[in-house]
Amino acid sequence: LEEGIMRVIAGPEKKTRVMSNKERKITAYHEMGHAIVAHYLPNSDPVHKISVISRGQALGYTISLPTEDKFLTTRAELHDTMAMTLGGRAAEEIVFGEITTGAANDLEKVTATAKQMVMRFGMSEKLGPRVFGHDHGQPFLGREFSAEPDYSDEIAREIDDEIRRIVEAAHVQAKDILTKYREELRKLSEILIKRETIEKEQFEALLEGGTEEGVFGAEAPPPPQVPVPPASAERPGLPTPRPLPRPGLAGGTAE
Repeated sequence: LEEGIMRVIAGPEKKTRVMSNKERKITAYHEMGHAIVAHYLPNSDPVHKISVISRGQALGYTISLPTEDKFLTTRAELHDTMAMTLGGRAAEEIVFGEITTGAANDLEKVTATAKQMVMRFGMSEKLGPRVFGHDHGQPFLGREFSAEPDYSDEIAREIDDEIRRIVEAAHVQAKDILTKYREELRKLSEILIKRETIEKEQFEALLEGGTEEGVFGAEAPPPPQVPVPPASAERPGLPTPRPLPRPGLAGGTAE
């Protein structure tokens, strides 16, 4: 049942996708950055699982789940969700002093959220409670949201400025949390590298000061992943092809 749920949420496991040690470390810190930011934000959903096992198009994943059904989302919840989403990129900056392409989807999500907060939900303190753009989208037909501008170029610049401000505020919030809890980030990320997956109860116990041995007991870490060699392209029963001639030796042999 758990695997079925994970396939729906994060996609199937990619067992043939084996990361280098460097990429595995970056991915572990990236995912733990999401998790730690979520843990210390009051309006973020609790962390359910963190993993560096590839699923779908992702090298790793962090899953947060609400404790009850929700039909409305507050501005504070949207802000905290954006900070959590940018926690991976913030962790890369703090630990490695560099950013990777791994945060591309995270940036898409927070930009879209900030845009809707400003243009659709009236959550911009500067621009006030109004909607910008005539909505011509038809969600029931599967079409993406589209809007025809009904505002001036000056307002368009203010909208862009507000989107940038909201995203940057979430980014700063994520970096502040990870800077404060950098030792926890290091400790849990190194454990994640070895254990590959950390469940909710284990994550919380480790943050409360538990040791790896105390939390995981005598359970041995999974063996390191090794690349799976690609299937041979040779077909049995066929003669071995003759070597090609060297360049410049037309009609000669490669011996």
